[in-house]
Amino acid sequence: MTNKNKPTIVWFQAITCNGNTHSLLSANSARLELFLNSFNLIYHPSLTIDKSLEDILSQKEKIDYLLVEGAISSNSDIFALSNDNTNNILNKLASKSNHIIAVGSCAAYGGIHAKFEQHKDVSGIKDNIKHKTLKNLKHEIINLNGCPVHPEWILQTLFTLEAYGKIQIDDEGRPIELYSTLAHHGCTRNEYFEWKIEGAFGEKEGCLFYDQGCRGPMTKSSCNKILWNDVSSKTRAGMPCIGCTESDFPRSNMLETKKNIGIPLEVPLGISKRAYLSITGIAKTFKIDRLNKKLMDNK
Repeated sequence: MTNKNKPTIVWFQAITCNGNTHSLLSANSARLELFLNSFNLIYHPSLTIDKSLEDILSQKEKIDYLLVEGAISSNSDIFALSNDNTNNILNKLASKSNHIIAVGSCAAYGGIHAKFEQHKDVSGIKDNIKHKTLKNLKHEIINLNGCPVHPEWILQTLFTLEAYGKIQIDDEGRPIELYSTLAHHGCTRNEYFEWKIEGAFGEKEGCLFYDQGCRGPMTKSSCNKILWNDVSSKTRAGMPCIGCTESDFPRSNMLETKKNIGIPLEVPLGISKRAYLSITGIAKTFKIDRLNKKLMDNK
C-alpha cells in the first residue's frame, strides 16, 4: 500500500513542552511500527521533513486526523508560528480536517499553560475552534487527557476510529474504554489503601493517598491497567497519582493530601463521606502485622 492510500495525520504542536511527542516515541515498538505502517504521518515538526507547516496550510487535500499537542492562544506575544498565532493556525488546520484529537491535557483544557500563563489567554482547542468547523467534523473532538498522555491511548484511539468510524466518549470527550475506570483500579497498593497504611514518596510499599496526595481513587484513567513501557506506572514506581487526566489538573500542592481534623477533604469517587468515614474508622482499629512488616522491610 502506498502512502497516499493511508489515512493522513497532521500533528500540530502549539504551546507545549513536547511531552506527548516523547510519550508517543516510547510506545511499544510493535504497536508503533503498526501505526507507522497503517497511517501516513505527513507532518510533525520534530519527526517529519517532507512538508513544512506552510505546505500543510496551503494544501487543498483534506487531513484525516489532526492531532493537536499543546494549549492554544490568540495572543502572538505568548507563542507564534509562521508569523501567526496558534488560534488562527489551529482553525486553518481544523477546517481541512475530518477528525480532531486533543493529545494531552494542555490541548484538552489548557493544562499547566492555562493555569500559569500571566496573559490568561490560553485554553484548550475546543474553546478556540469555530462553531461552523465543529459542525463539519465527522466526529466530536476527542480529548486524550494526560500529562503526558499514554502512548497506547493515542494509538488505540486512532485504530478504533479508522476501523469503526466512531468511538464512545464520556461527557468530557474522553474515550470511555480508556477513561471509565480509576487509576486506583489495578494499583498494586490497594491492600494498603484498604487498611489505611500509608507509605512515603519513592517507597515500594504503602498507600500514597492519606498523606502524599495520591489522586488514584478519584481519577479516571487506565494507566494501572495499560502499563507504561508495558511494565510500570506512577504508583508502582512510588509516585502519587497527580490526577493529570482530570479537567482540574494541575491543582495546587499536588503532593499532599488536604485534610480537616485528620480526615481527607476529598474521598474516593462513588462513596459518601459518611460511609467512607465509617469504613476507614473500622479499618483503622485493626493492626495488620503482615502489611506493616512488609512496609518496614522495604524501607
